[in-house]
Amino acid sequence: MSTQQRRAQINRATTETDIELELGLDGSGLSTINTGIGFFDHMLTAFAKHGCLDLQLKCKGDLQVDQHHTVEDVGICLGQAIDKALGSKEGITRFGHAYVPMDEALARVAIDLSGRSFLVLEPPFDEAAVGEFPVSLVSEFFRAVADHGNANIHIDLLRSSNNHHGIEAIFKAFGRALDAASLLSPRVHGVPSTKGSL
Repeated sequence: MSTQQRRAQINRATTETDIELELGLDGSGLSTINTGIGFFDHMLTAFAKHGCLDLQLKCKGDLQVDQHHTVEDVGICLGQAIDKALGSKEGITRFGHAYVPMDEALARVAIDLSGRSFLVLEPPFDEAAVGEFPVSLVSEFFRAVADHGNANIHIDLLRSSNNHHGIEAIFKAFGRALDAASLLSPRVHGVPSTKGSL
């Protein structure tokens, strides 16, 4: 698949959220993101920048209720976009991992674009929120990405004493790991699986 085709657009409207998302796997880290949640926008911008992914995202959510629907539904759409942009997965590296430090924090993310969804996330957050952003939504977001992106994702926050730093390190590591896993390799012929499909 040519890099020009490795893009996806997802539109999703429910009674809780209205989302327009466009993803380019072979980008340069350009993004325009507006979810109405400042901290979440910051994390997604870091994800796109360090994953060399182009991401355009607009979300109108029922923030008067809480942030849960917005964060989860953006994860659903991002997962769908990743899966759609990968297409047949011919020629991809398939596996990717990254370690990202941010001051005292160190995050590790490993991804298998296997077609089977599974999330392992074990961050030792020591507070309930970063500002007004509940840290429990980090798990909700990545679970939605894994489920709808048909990806196996393992996330470990190896050390952190600042939740902002820890979460940001996770999002940056996720971007870098996804970039590595989705990379087209001239050494990979067909689909990288002994089964012949992913």
